[in-house]
Amino acid sequence: MRILGIDPALRVTGYGALIADRGKLTLLEGGIVSPKTEETLERRLAALHDGLCAVFASVRPDVVVIEDIYTTYRNPRTAILMGHARGVMCLAAAQANVPVQTLGHSRVKSALVGSGSARKDQVNAMVTHLLGLRQAPKPNDVSDALALAIAWANIVAR
Repeated sequence: MRILGIDPALRVTGYGALIADRGKLTLLEGGIVSPKTEETLERRLAALHDGLCAVFASVRPDVVVIEDIYTTYRNPRTAILMGHARGVMCLAAAQANVPVQTLGHSRVKSALVGSGSARKDQVNAMVTHLLGLRQAPKPNDVSDALALAIAWANIVAR
């Protein structure tokens, strides 16, 4: 199964693709889509959409896993902006005919590290270990996206 994890954001969206086959994980690719921050919201969303469509065409995933929105009540604008970004991601997935799954960050951390309150560096270290990488994926947005894909592979394999 080809799994594409996406760590959503308007500034730097990380993505990571892997193949999960009988408990073995193989990295396909990882990277970022980074719209220009000086652009209008509409142009940034269009750039995000175009970048993700290119990723879908390259990776040809069977499923995409997007992180659930996480924000506190103090930052409702952040939640709204993330909703726009996630909507574009869902649109790109629908256009590629790929089903969308979502996972919360604590469930991802728990699936990889065993604790829903694990630190980013712990998750990054586990991603590096599980994929047999020589060095940790950079930036952290890529590692977070790969963590989503790995967590989904672990959940589906159960």
